[in-house]
Amino acid sequence: MFRFCAAEIQGWNPISISGYHIREAGATAVQELAFTFANAVEYVRRAIAAGLDIDAFAPRLSFFFAAHNDLFEEVAKFRAARRMYARLMRDRFHAGDANCRLRFHTQTGGVTLQAQQPLNNVVRVAVQALAAVLGGTQSLHTNGYDEALSLPSEGAATLALRTQQIAAYETGVPNTADPLAGSYHVERLTSELEDRATLLLGRVDALGGAAKAIEAGFFQEEIAKSAYAHQLSVERGDTSIVGVNMFADGTVAPIAPAPDYSALEREQVQRIADTKSARDPKAVRRALADVSGRAAGYAHGGNEARPDLMPSIIDAARARATVGEIADALRAEWGEFRPT
Repeated sequence: MFRFCAAEIQGWNPISISGYHIREAGATAVQELAFTFANAVEYVRRAIAAGLDIDAFAPRLSFFFAAHNDLFEEVAKFRAARRMYARLMRDRFHAGDANCRLRFHTQTGGVTLQAQQPLNNVVRVAVQALAAVLGGTQSLHTNGYDEALSLPSEGAATLALRTQQIAAYETGVPNTADPLAGSYHVERLTSELEDRATLLLGRVDALGGAAKAIEAGFFQEEIAKSAYAHQLSVERGDTSIVGVNMFADGTVAPIAPAPDYSALEREQVQRIADTKSARDPKAVRRALADVSGRAAGYAHGGNEARPDLMPSIIDAARARATVGEIADALRAEWGEFRPT
């Protein structure tokens, strides 16, 4: 097996374990927590099975969460996430105390942005950013207010940046760690979210872990149910969206043309063509054949017999194979995932 020593892994971020796409697909805050940490447990188990020491790679794990509109729920979610992660790493994997600290990035919720009255999204993004900072995020991405209409315009992207900078330099919010600690409401919400997410994580465990739960369609079905329930709530008016199902002014959502990236496209196509013309084609073929061979062995081998893919992928990249060519080599052996 291919193994890393502590010195080799230091400073290397092996993975960002994402809950953002889960929330964007329609998951609740509880599902975002439970399913993200179920995936984390699966990754950690497999890393340990591959021969890695938990205390060698745990400090380099990072997470990626969404921030939505319910300010206190989102703050409580991030606080609950830190507690859940610490307990998981300590109780399940016996990680040292220093390696139970949750590092996470937050992005404001793209799915919360509305095409109707798009300037309202400026306020939504600001509230979501505030929730992330109050919840203790280490880094933050703020969306452009016009992203429900098109790719963000330069002005919207600049305003999104200024939103972060005002939060960082004018509000004083980042100057205190966990500033809402001790609030009865926030503490109660934190414990409630943690308890509910822990119960849902237990259901994933009962199915055999994240990989088997996904194969069984459990994640997908639970998220789909939540997304459908949310949409029905919006249509009934039980969930309020300003400018959409309340305080709507009847105006048609504006049309924002997408930026013209044709020149950038031509430049990138030319760069790839130049790279392919300058590389050694025999070396590329050998490297991609090695990727295919290892992928075939990985697909058919047991846990202990599976060859390591990363060395061959790195060699292919050094031979100047493109990401698409490497992906095609893997796809030829593995096919493509199709949800059940």
